[in-house]
Amino acid sequence: MDEAERKSMQNSRIKQPNSKNCFACGVENEHGLGVQFYEINGDELVAEYVVPEQFEGFPGIVHGGITASILDEMLSRVAMIGEPDRFWMTAKMELRYRAPVPTGQMLKLRAVIEKRRGRLIFTKAELRLPDGTVAAEANGMMVNADEALLEGANLEELGWKVYPD
Repeated sequence: MDEAERKSMQNSRIKQPNSKNCFACGVENEHGLGVQFYEINGDELVAEYVVPEQFEGFPGIVHGGITASILDEMLSRVAMIGEPDRFWMTAKMELRYRAPVPTGQMLKLRAVIEKRRGRLIFTKAELRLPDGTVAAEANGMMVNADEALLEGANLEELGWKVYPD
């Protein structure tokens, strides 16, 4: 993305595509999370999400694996900004849990790209509680999905599109 495109995206909010069956974003996956993601100003990804109690570990607390899944999705999706049909996979993720994450409360998620190196993108994501406390944060090393993996994939059949809010 060049500087002119970046400037035109300032103060913009663009919804990213979702798929039908993805665990994190699948709109038709009755066992999934169904998180919706938004690009802000062409360089940041945000989401707001209330984790239902079916995903708790301890009563009233989100299972750590669910927290990790949400942050993993944020790490890969921030790399997609401006290229919604280019998929990124997690090569490495470091996760730090800082506070219990409650079910049933609006959580704020944010991710940014820290740097690019060759075919790798290094990303950072955080999950904040309603009071602004950082409850979990992650750093990721993302690699562009292998063309062979995507060969023959029909994005339309996968339901990869922007669904209305």
